[in-house]
Amino acid sequence: MQHAKIGIICGGGVFPPAVAETLTKQGRGFVLFLLRGFADAAVERYPHHWLKLGKLGTLFGLMRKEGCTELVMIGSLVRPAMTQIGFDLKTLMLLPKIARAYRGGDNTLLSSIAKLIDDEGFRVRGVHEILPELLMPEGPAGRIHPSSDDEADIALGFEIIRAMGPYDVGQAVVVAGKRVLAIEAAGGTAEMLSHLAELRAKGRVRFSGRAGVLVKAPKPKQDRRIDLPAIGPDTVAQANAAGLNGIAVEAGGTIISDPSAIANAADTAGIFLSGYKAMP
Repeated sequence: MQHAKIGIICGGGVFPPAVAETLTKQGRGFVLFLLRGFADAAVERYPHHWLKLGKLGTLFGLMRKEGCTELVMIGSLVRPAMTQIGFDLKTLMLLPKIARAYRGGDNTLLSSIAKLIDDEGFRVRGVHEILPELLMPEGPAGRIHPSSDDEADIALGFEIIRAMGPYDVGQAVVVAGKRVLAIEAAGGTAEMLSHLAELRAKGRVRFSGRAGVLVKAPKPKQDRRIDLPAIGPDTVAQANAAGLNGIAVEAGGTIISDPSAIANAADTAGIFLSGYKAMP
């Protein structure tokens, strides 16, 4: 089956190279569009162009030149201020729409950007559509399973994410003993877990031994083509440093960079990593 050539907008982290490597093994045609200040120079070994954030006209021109008809967005990206965006003529023409999109959460902004790309004749696709093998399956990934107490915390965590959905807040929460310890906001999962580790070190959050679960899932009604929650080796290390029992994510709705490596990392850390069916 002949596949369309894929353009991939790359932020930071381990996921752009994981996607590029998987596509290479499959013999799929693709070009990386590396965002300056975010993407890792190590992925320059793949076909690529460097772009400054906001150069939509340049992106569209390069997409057409390379013969890309589909576009995927992957990798970490800190929401920039409007003054940090390098506007070209095309972006300036779209500025009123972009400015309106800034008056909302990340899903609102990214969905609006995806709509602008769709309107240019390119098809925005999610990682789950082109590489379903990078999604977390249902069930435990390693040898360690959650306890009944963990399962109760996991259920509450998914309920909280569902309740936060209309406010476009975050995709992660930490629950211990049915007590909400942390909610992901603008700083992302890593900052949330780092802050929780500091609170435990200072005695502001007290448990004897390990306690708590990191729960991650897409926001209800989220545009799943963009910004799916992701779990990498760093997430496992951060959850371990925060003294958590484990990590629970939505199966089929969470990206994992290397399933085998992450399962091994969880086993080594002594925590569980488990996938659950989508929230109703």
